[in-house]
Amino acid sequence: MTVDDTTSGDGSEPSSDPSVHATPHHEVDHTAEPTDDPLAIRLEALILGADRRYTPFQAARTAGVSMDLASRFWRAMGFADIGQAKALTEADVLALRRLSGLVEAGLLSEPMAIQVARSTGQTTARLAEWQIDSFLEGLTEPPEPGMTRTEVTYPLVELLLPELEEFLVYVWRRQLAAATGRVVQAADDDEMVDRRLAVGFADLVGFTRLTRRLEEEELGELVEAFETTCADLVAAHGGRLIKTLGDEVLFAADDAGTAAEIALRLIEAMAMDEQMPALRVGIAFGTVTTRMGDVFGTTVNLASRLTSIAPKDAVLVDGAFAEELTRTGDAPASEARAAEEAAAAAERAGREGGDGEEPMPVPKYRYGLQPMWQRPVRGLGVVEPWLLARRGGS
Repeated sequence: MTVDDTTSGDGSEPSSDPSVHATPHHEVDHTAEPTDDPLAIRLEALILGADRRYTPFQAARTAGVSMDLASRFWRAMGFADIGQAKALTEADVLALRRLSGLVEAGLLSEPMAIQVARSTGQTTARLAEWQIDSFLEGLTEPPEPGMTRTEVTYPLVELLLPELEEFLVYVWRRQLAAATGRVVQAADDDEMVDRRLAVGFADLVGFTRLTRRLEEEELGELVEAFETTCADLVAAHGGRLIKTLGDEVLFAADDAGTAAEIALRLIEAMAMDEQMPALRVGIAFGTVTTRMGDVFGTTVNLASRLTSIAPKDAVLVDGAFAEELTRTGDAPASEARAAEEAAAAAERAGREGGDGEEPMPVPKYRYGLQPMWQRPVRGLGVVEPWLLARRGGS
């Protein structure tokens, strides 16, 4: 959607004043031509539940919004400018009307509505691409002899659409409930935006070399296996997968113990797969700014730097993370301290063994921390990483 140079920026009727045409509110150099492929148009009508009826200007006017705002909504959702082609439907009008209605009602500011459109568009664009690629790739034989993959698409989408729509809404509601729960448990309003989290990166070692050695299909399968394993493990152990970057994933957890378990499970899972390269993980704990499902700030940067210097098949954490594990009793302050505690407990057990009383339990730490060499980290000064590992028997 675009502001055509015959249309004023406020969505009013085209002006006959030559100066208006000479200086449009927003000039667009390139537009995308809507497809005229008959099957593509049929699929679009099936999925959207409506036929093409409106130009962008007509859709904006019907929805009661300015052309400028409609264009910004459209682009935020990730759709190309289409000039003034008649390519929009009642579904597009309804979407514009809903977003602008939230603004008019004071429920969302205009910038927030744009963010809603952008975050939804970015997330669902990847989802849609992945789903249609996977479904079509899974078709080994057409249902009727002589049918092409393109021809199979329509009946396939027709069958899957209602089920996938219901499932998408279910998952979205579940995720919304989980995110809302985290917000209401925040200590104060500031913590809703700037929160203390454990943030970790997991990175495949030598991935660039692999791209030169493997065929494209093999590389794609490896990346998919890596992302699937990471996503499953992060979710299963109570973390949140923030994003995947091919050979790297970014995850977060509300506490250090959860992040430690995820990191070590990732290392263990990748080590069991002979096809996978070595993995390294870096985690930092501290204040993180969250925005549109992503995380930002010094803590995130530190986690990234720790990952880049971590040994193969190992987890490096920062001092704040190590301190948090110690505070919660997940790791001893030092192995020497743990040994002293074990010796003291054994001595008590020897003294008390004959009086029938239960001996005091030895503290059971899940993780061990080994201080590493101090080193300068670009942009963050000197840091002292800690090597995270499981302790014996954990």
